[in-house]
Amino acid sequence: MPVELGSFETIIGMDWLVKYQAVIVCAKKIIRIPWGNKTLIIRGDGSDQGNETRLNIISCTKMQKYMLKGCHVFLAHVTTKETEDKSEKKRLEDVLIVRDFPKVFPVDLSSLPPTRQVEFQIDLIPGVAPIAWAPY
Repeated sequence: MPVELGSFETIIGMDWLVKYQAVIVCAKKIIRIPWGNKTLIIRGDGSDQGNETRLNIISCTKMQKYMLKGCHVFLAHVTTKETEDKSEKKRLEDVLIVRDFPKVFPVDLSSLPPTRQVEFQIDLIPGVAPIAWAPY
C-alpha cells in the first residue's frame, strides 16, 4: 500500500522506528513499515510524476478525538521555510535621522569615537545608596 508524499527530508525518532519495525531504504528514498499483513511504503523519490500529494491539516482537537477512538494515526507535516535577505531591504542610509547627522553615524567604525569638547560624567558621593523610586 504505497503512500506518495512527493519529496521529503525528515528525521524520525529511533524509538518510533524500532517500535514499528520501520526500514529506511536511503538509495530508493522510501520507508517501509509493516502494517498487519501488508507493508506501508512512504515514498520520497518523486515517482508521482509531479502530482504531489496534498496533505490536509487538521486541528489538534480533532486528532485527539481520533486517537481516543483507537484509530491508528500517522501524522506528518513537513514544510520548507524560505529565508529572505533582509539586509537588502533595510539600509541605514534610508533612515531620515541618520542622513541628518552623518558625523554621529559614520560608515567606518575602525576606532573609538573622537574626543568631545565636553566630557559628560555623573559624580557619585561615596557610600550614598541609590534613590529607590518606582519609575511610574
